[in-house]
Amino acid sequence: MSHERIGDREARDYVAYLLRLWRETSGGSSRWRASLQDPHSGERIGFGSLEELFDSLLRETGSLPERNGRELRSCGETTGQR
Repeated sequence: MSHERIGDREARDYVAYLLRLWRETSGGSSRWRASLQDPHSGERIGFGSLEELFDSLLRETGSLPERNGRELRSCGETTGQR
């Protein structure tokens, strides 16, 4: 499997995640939330919107550079949520 450097990280040719999506409704409005879980390590990253999820996936694949050297914020663990 080949790897290439993207900033200070490596891009991989294959990445696997368990994707969870759920809709939260509050005050008559709703928004989608998401989490990605690494099936090997069990690490889970939460996203407050689909846009945050998509930005993270684009960075992971080398399609979107990091913003000013910073990662987008994670919305924390999703343990106990769907």
